[in-house]
Amino acid sequence: MVSLDAAQLNMECNSWRETLRSYRNEMGQLREKLQQLANGQKDKEILTEVEHYHNQFYIQQINIHDLKQAIKLHDRKLSAEVSSPGNNLSEDTLNEHEDLHTQYEVLEHTLSELRSEFQHFLAKA
Repeated sequence: MVSLDAAQLNMECNSWRETLRSYRNEMGQLREKLQQLANGQKDKEILTEVEHYHNQFYIQQINIHDLKQAIKLHDRKLSAEVSSPGNNLSEDTLNEHEDLHTQYEVLEHTLSELRSEFQHFLAKA
């Protein structure tokens, strides 16, 4: 039963990492749109917003990378614990998984809000 749980946790980790790769690519695409908008722009209000979104996309790409790396390390820890004698996942590892899940959900919410705000900005710019 424990190995089945570990396999499920491993699948969740892989799914999260794949989604984070997708988000990383999306942030890159949004930065490209922002760059296109900024080219030749002289309106100071718009340029201030451009700087804000540029910073936000950069920060979120770092957050995506950091969470992806934390999930990767956690996934390795899962595999190591299952391979070890006793074939058991520790309570710490299970708690860490829950914490990573929470971080993942918070990041998804943040990215969704950023995406929505940026689309609104593009519509009015």
